[in-house]
Amino acid sequence: MDERADLLERTKQFSLRVIRLYSALPETTECRVIGKQILRSGTSVGAHVREGKRSRSKAEMISKTEVALQELEETIYWMELLVESGIVKPRRLSELMREADELMAILVTSVKTLKHRTRK
Repeated sequence: MDERADLLERTKQFSLRVIRLYSALPETTECRVIGKQILRSGTSVGAHVREGKRSRSKAEMISKTEVALQELEETIYWMELLVESGIVKPRRLSELMREADELMAILVTSVKTLKHRTRK
C-alpha cells in the first residue's frame, strides 16, 4: 500500500473510531452538543483528505489538506474537552488522541512537501 492509500485508510479508520466514540457517549445535553461537534469534525478529516486526492491542482490539494488539518485540530480540542470535563476517562481516548497526533504530523509534513514542490 502506498503512502497516500495508507493515509486514506488511516483517516477512514479514524472517522470510524470517532463514530464509535460518539455512539458510546452518555445521553446528556453536554455530550450531545460536544458529540455532534466531534462527529462532524472527526469524520470530515478523511473526507477532505480524499477530496485532496482528486484535486485538479497542487494548490487545491494543499487547500484540502489544510482544511483536513483544521478539522483534525478541532477534533483534538473536543476530545480534550471530553477528558478535561470528566465525561470520558483519559485512558479511553489515549489511543485515539495518539492517532490524531500522528495524523496531524503526517498532514503537516504533506502540506510542507506540497508547498515546497509548488515553489519549484
